[in-house]
Amino acid sequence: MTLTRDKLADWWRLTRMHRPIGIYLLLWPTLWALWFAARGLPPLRVLLVFVLGTVLMRAAGCAINDYADRDFDPHVSRTKDRPLAAGRVSGREAVAIFVLLSLLAFALLLSLRNADAILLSLPAVLLAGSYPFAKRVLAIPQAILGLAFSAGIPMAYAAVRGTVDWGMATALIAANLCWVIAYDTYYAMADRDDDLKIGVKSSAILFGRHDRLATALLQGLSFALLIGIGVHDGRGVFWHAGIAVGVLCALHEQRLIREREPAACFRAFLHSHNIGLAVLLGLALDYAV
Repeated sequence: MTLTRDKLADWWRLTRMHRPIGIYLLLWPTLWALWFAARGLPPLRVLLVFVLGTVLMRAAGCAINDYADRDFDPHVSRTKDRPLAAGRVSGREAVAIFVLLSLLAFALLLSLRNADAILLSLPAVLLAGSYPFAKRVLAIPQAILGLAFSAGIPMAYAAVRGTVDWGMATALIAANLCWVIAYDTYYAMADRDDDLKIGVKSSAILFGRHDRLATALLQGLSFALLIGIGVHDGRGVFWHAGIAVGVLCALHEQRLIREREPAACFRAFLHSHNIGLAVLLGLALDYAV
């Protein structure tokens, strides 16, 4: 295989590096956990490993997702031009890229020499690889995505403290899981008509006409859990201010999806990372002052 500029561009697009929204959505809850575990700014080496690892694993997840969907994406208007769906990248290349990027992320984690974090990374890779196939069998595959996007939370505690505070980690996982299902339902609402035609399952199909109510309830539960976490941890006004900004973001997203217009639902999905960022900024400021 000749390595050309076009081929590199196709690999870049396969891993969605030109669309960083997925990096943000995976990164913010991981950083929540790092800040809670370190009770402020985490060690810079640990922070760097987790940021780079997040970028690599999100890219790996995109590659294996497109491999899993290689027979579906050509029939979906929003995905038919992706490199693998369009035939510019082979299935073998996509799997090789997934393996390579996963190994690079694992090598980064090994540099921390933390046995617990390394062990916890194994189910994380398993979740990243299995999510794309879950939409064939599960009515709400977004739950698997939520677990995959929460895998960095216990790893962060292990990397910073050498042990996992499972009470806090579980609460953060639950809050993040609710948030992920909500925002990925926006994404699924944008694709619902195509998904129904090709037989792919999603939360948007499961919730049906109650989709707006379901996403609102999930967001509300996520915020309630975050407030409870803050109270338990003794967080102050900046933490709660960050959550308040997140609530305003959620209200804006609910307004965007009110007509269930696909483009607007996709805009709500793209906007949703602002909730995670607001919570992180509130947490960082709360510890800083």
